[in-house]
This record gives sequence, structure tokens and C-alpha cells, in this order.
Amino acid sequence: MPALWPGVERQPLKKLAVDESALLKLLNRWREEAEKAGHRIERIAIAFEAGRDGFWLARWLRARDIEAHVIHASSVAVSREHRRAKTDRLDTELLKRAFLGWLRGERDHCKMVAIPTLAQEDAKRPNRERESLVGEQSRIVNRMKAALARLGIRGFNLKLKKAVERLDGLRTPEGEPIPPNTLAELKRDMERRRLVRSQIRDIEGTRLERLEQALGEGPHVMVRLLARVIGVGVETADMLVQEVLSRNLRDRRAVARYGGLTGAPDESGKKRREKGLARSGNARVRRGMIQLAWRFLMFQKDSALARWFYARTKNAPQTRKTMIVALARKLLITLWRLVREGVIPEGIVLRPAS
Repeated sequence: MPALWPGVERQPLKKLAVDESALLKLLNRWREEAEKAGHRIERIAIAFEAGRDGFWLARWLRARDIEAHVIHASSVAVSREHRRAKTDRLDTELLKRAFLGWLRGERDHCKMVAIPTLAQEDAKRPNRERESLVGEQSRIVNRMKAALARLGIRGFNLKLKKAVERLDGLRTPEGEPIPPNTLAELKRDMERRRLVRSQIRDIEGTRLERLEQALGEGPHVMVRLLARVIGVGVETADMLVQEVLSRNLRDRRAVARYGGLTGAPDESGKKRREKGLARSGNARVRRGMIQLAWRFLMFQKDSALARWFYARTKNAPQTRKTMIVALARKLLITLWRLVREGVIPEGIVLRPAS
């Protein structure tokens, strides 16, 4: 942890364990040294790189009147040499220089991450947990299908309620029953799948209860409004609101950029080419919006956005996959305007208000 203090010539570099009390004690000690040198400290600004520890430290410091910032890791420019020295000391010095430039008002030195409240972070957990459980359910089903395929058994529906009871009656092409170890493995996997399905239903049920109980709260109002758009379900609406639409984004460009739906041009001299989507945005929003764009074409065929897509791809069907990303970007901006300004998009059909 490098530091700069007025009146103190040395630039201390202190390595600390994960201990917020020790950090606060160190900051107070440095403040006292500066005051002994004749400089009254009225503002302490501290920054650290975003990581898996989240934002609890920034909230903790701000609650104690210390200005805390979280630096976006990929926004700090590094040397482009093929081999370069990289140590903790060099990394902290690089972050310090970037932070000092940002404090001077040179915004391009680095980018700061918006620090959410504890309630905002917690509101994202049901959707993210459900996404993880759905992935786990798919992995379990695929593992069971692979186990049966190794035995030559095909066409058996593993998702049936009575699938466990029917396992004992299955026979391989040689006429043999399922071997005992494989049979036990399949039954354990089916039990896991039932548990995962039960947890998914609990999450979905709790979300619906919460929407019914908190009709007038900001994020819930946005979810209910989005869910009125035919083709947008409650799950998708909740993901979009919690991940992107409830954030204080500046304009439509910021919305598209945060959603990870902007391009990555590569231009140098006469060279002009696109390298595909910039992967700096929110991957959950990007995946969800591309899926929603295909679904939108099914349920909102008469909307202006759907007509725009069909007109652009009518004579060039090979561009559908490319243009669906452009449609997803336009759709995200349209939904952002819907929940922020109440602008109903042209041709989009809404469900009756409940």
C-alpha cells in the first residue's frame, strides 16, 4: 500500500493483511505525522483495484468519512512489451500514478467502478443463483445421458417423474440390466436434479411474492413494467433491471457499452476491420439480450425494431447472426427508455396492466 502525505518526504509502502482495523489505524498514524509537520488533513482519498473481495471495504471506509474508490482493473494502461517486469510493488506504483492522474481531473488515467449498496448487491443474488442452478441442472442431465449412452441405452426420458422407478427395468442392447454402480450413480444424479429443481422453484416463487408485496418500489416497478412487454418474462425482466437498467447510466451509448453489445473496431492507417464484440461489458446482460432479441422477433413481429431487422437481412440472410447483435443493442436501449422515460416503443404490444 503506497501513500503520499503532505509534509512527509518519504513515500511509505506498507504491506497489510486483510484487516480493516489495521488499515484505519495506519491511516490515522500517517494523518498524525502530517499534522505534526504542520499540514492539517481534511481529506483522505484511498483507492484499490476491483477484485473478488467486492465492495465491502469501500463501504466500510466511506462510513468512516474516508473517500474510497474502486479502480476498474482493465482500465489501467500497462506496458505492451512482450516481456515486462511484474511485481506487487510495480503494480501498486502503477495504480498510484493512475489514481493521482484521476484525482487531478484527467479521467482517462483510469475508470472507477460504481460502488453499490449492500441491498443492491443482495438484489442480484436470486437471479445469479438461479442461473447457476440452471447450469448445474443441465450438467446433471447431460451426465446421466452420457452414462446411458455408454451402455447403448437411448430414447429414455430422464426428466419423467417416475424415471427412477423405471431404471431397474431398462436393458442394454445385450439384454443385460444396468450395472449396479452405474445404477446407483444415476439414482444419485436424479436425486440431485430433483433438489436443484426444487431450489429453482423456490427462487422463482420468492421473487413473485416479493413483486406482489413491494408494488411501489423503484426496481420492482421496472420489473413489472418490463414484464408487460410480450416476449419478456419475469426472469429476464428482473435480470435486466438488477444488472443494468437500475444503474445510473449517462446515455444510450453507456447503456450499450455496459451491456457488452458494442463493437471493437481495429483501425490503423488504411486498415479497417471489426474484431467482434467488445468483451468489457456485463456478460450476463449480453447473453440475455441476444436470447431476448431472437425471442422478440417471434412475439413482436409488427414492431418497428423487428421490421428494421427483417429489412436489413431480407436480401442478406447470412448476416442474421451479426444483425441480431445490433437488434439486441437497439432493444436494450429501447427498454432502458421505457423504464426511465415511459416511452412506449413503436409497434410493441404490451400486456394489460394487472
